[in-house]
Amino acid sequence: MACFTVTTVAAIGVGVARHIVRHNEKKVDPTKVDPIKLDTLPVSKKLGMLELGLWGGSFILAGEHVIHGEVTFTFPWLTAVSEGPDAVKEMLFEMGTVGVGMLAIIVGIWGIGLLVRKLLLKRKAKLAKE
Repeated sequence: MACFTVTTVAAIGVGVARHIVRHNEKKVDPTKVDPIKLDTLPVSKKLGMLELGLWGGSFILAGEHVIHGEVTFTFPWLTAVSEGPDAVKEMLFEMGTVGVGMLAIIVGIWGIGLLVRKLLLKRKAKLAKE
């Protein structure tokens, strides 16, 4: 009923963190960065990829809830809020299971993608040395 709010809040938090990190990355002196470092992708770009995944998941879940009539375009927007305390309990349970599960899947896929990228870069560096 409102599981998309979990990934939406996470996307907002990651977006704020990305802007802070990008601001701090601009302050770093490029002459002090180790040029031999394998992974040259800035942290702000990595967070940007995570943010994009979270927003995508949020929009897909929100669209599904609009199609099924669980979200309306009139106050209170979530039909469970107007249906009483039992529906609110069910909504919170769904947020805690489906919403957190979706968040974990998105972050897991992002982490696996970064790991694969790192392994490919190591392999490329090893082949270049040979």
